[in-house]
Amino acid sequence: MFEDEAGFAMTPSIARTWARRGHTPVVQVRGRSWRRYSIAAMCCYKPGETSRLIFRPRRNPSPNRSGRRSFDWCDYRDLAVRAHIQLGAPIVLVWDNLSTHRAAALRKYADAHDWLTIVHLPSYAPELNPVEGVWSLLRRGPLASVAFTDDDHLERTLRRGLRHIQHHPELIDGCLASTGLTITDYHPTTPRRDQ
Repeated sequence: MFEDEAGFAMTPSIARTWARRGHTPVVQVRGRSWRRYSIAAMCCYKPGETSRLIFRPRRNPSPNRSGRRSFDWCDYRDLAVRAHIQLGAPIVLVWDNLSTHRAAALRKYADAHDWLTIVHLPSYAPELNPVEGVWSLLRRGPLASVAFTDDDHLERTLRRGLRHIQHHPELIDGCLASTGLTITDYHPTTPRRDQ
């Protein structure tokens, strides 16, 4: 299982499109907006089974309000627990070296639960994480060149795009294929934690 997080704003992602010769396509935006959504997502792979996508969105508070703007270690723990319950199996969680991913409380939680094994990707290697492909599919697909009317419109579009990917496991498989990695059964002789 690979995990990554990304932020999405009201400002549209510009994508290539068609237009009549001599007419440049224009996306009109209603001024600046600081409204953002953060999403943590997991691509789940197991040999011989259908690939899955599990995600959790988080609406970021406006800049004028106090409150955490990103996921904390408890959010990542809860997402791993949710994945464990949905999949009904032990998980090997592969993610980057974000400081929150290396939090002492999260390591302690993983050590206390034998169903959870954490492995860190090498530094500066986003090309090894299939979830980056999910973000690319969203930005080139449902989010491309869309001027959102409000934050609810952004949230609906994100959820619809992620559900579409969930219902098409071949897209999730394609994200893995783009990394060049292959999945094999993992059977450690001794439990390995937080590498």
